[in-house]
Amino acid sequence: MAETVEDVHQLDPRELWEHARSFEFWFGSVQGYLEGSSYGRHPEVPEKVTDPGERDRLITALCNYCVGETIALEGAGALIRVAPNRPSKVFLATQTVDEGRHLEVLVHRLLELGVRDPEAEIERRASPGLREFQRRHQELVRGEDWEAALFAQNVILEAMEFNVFQTHAQRADPITAEVLRGIVKDERRHIGFGENELGRLLSRHPAVRERLARVRRELDPLVMRSFEEAMGELGASEAERTDLSRSYLQAVERLGFA
Repeated sequence: MAETVEDVHQLDPRELWEHARSFEFWFGSVQGYLEGSSYGRHPEVPEKVTDPGERDRLITALCNYCVGETIALEGAGALIRVAPNRPSKVFLATQTVDEGRHLEVLVHRLLELGVRDPEAEIERRASPGLREFQRRHQELVRGEDWEAALFAQNVILEAMEFNVFQTHAQRADPITAEVLRGIVKDERRHIGFGENELGRLLSRHPAVRERLARVRRELDPLVMRSFEEAMGELGASEAERTDLSRSYLQAVERLGFA
């Protein structure tokens, strides 16, 4: 088994292109933090959510996380067909598995919290902004717009989820924190793939940058507002929400979108 690297940004670009998109790299990565776990966490971790208000706020956040993971699951699977090369197709296959697992463990967490019908609860509590983001992303996928769909999915959505989940894990109950930390480890790979693929493309086709900038201006407010609301529900301070936005913007700016 090849040695894994937690942060794919540490890899040489050529190594990232070939090695980090492989099933070999993927399996080594997930094995390191899923071994001995069930539904994304170790069974001995205690349940600490007993306050009804805390439970309700957590359920709302998890329902919105489920929408985000569904967007990424459907998008990654559909984009395999239009991906321009073999390594990208293979990576998207691993990402599809990741997103399906994320959705499964989040729904299981809802069940643990006493939600009897997760699908209905997700539909009831989902942020209108996230639903609109989902609709717009589906249009990009159906239109086989590789660059824009990948940008929306693996940069805008994944970068925001990465920062929100990381912040939430720091204040969450032990079970939710462990689940979110595992998801965050996967998001590192997804963001790294999106940045690497789009970075190479933009260096060869600068005209694509303006089109992606338009996509960003349209979709940014939808996903940012949705996740900021979720963090507000969980009691995050104004400073923490500002830090979330700043961290997300840094990911976008690495591609030259100031």
